[in-house]
Amino acid sequence: MERKDKTNYYLDIAEAVSGRSTCLRRKFGAIVVKNDEIISTGYNGAPRGRKNCSDLDFCYRERMQVPRGQRYELCRSVHAEANAIISASRADLLGSALYLACHDAKTDQLDGAVEPCSMCKRLILNAGIEKVVIRQDENAYFTIETNSWIENDDSLSEDLSKGY
Repeated sequence: MERKDKTNYYLDIAEAVSGRSTCLRRKFGAIVVKNDEIISTGYNGAPRGRKNCSDLDFCYRERMQVPRGQRYELCRSVHAEANAIISASRADLLGSALYLACHDAKTDQLDGAVEPCSMCKRLILNAGIEKVVIRQDENAYFTIETNSWIENDDSLSEDLSKGY
């Protein structure tokens, strides 16, 4: 019997968590792991008590034809990464890893060309999470060391960094 490696084991769990997503565009699942223990999980959906897009049967961003990766402030959902962070203590998050999986909600196909948005990157950094592992396909994944987001600060444009 061949045993699944731990990274794909955790990504399988993140993918299962994505099944709870209520987004009509993309279904994300995230889990936070530290010392081989799952600390928390999260999926994307409306804040507690509010109607989900799946309940409303429409997506505001889709109705307004907002391209993927833009205008997240119009989205009803709390992102999977944010929900996983909200559900854990900072002490547990320090030095942890976040595993992320995404499916296209319309085709149910795995979408491995994803990365946390700029808002989630800031949350991940402040939480003390050291790496993010993203599923690309059933066995492939890539890892982002979160320190790279500090070294390559995409929130600073060339013009801003020069003081213009």
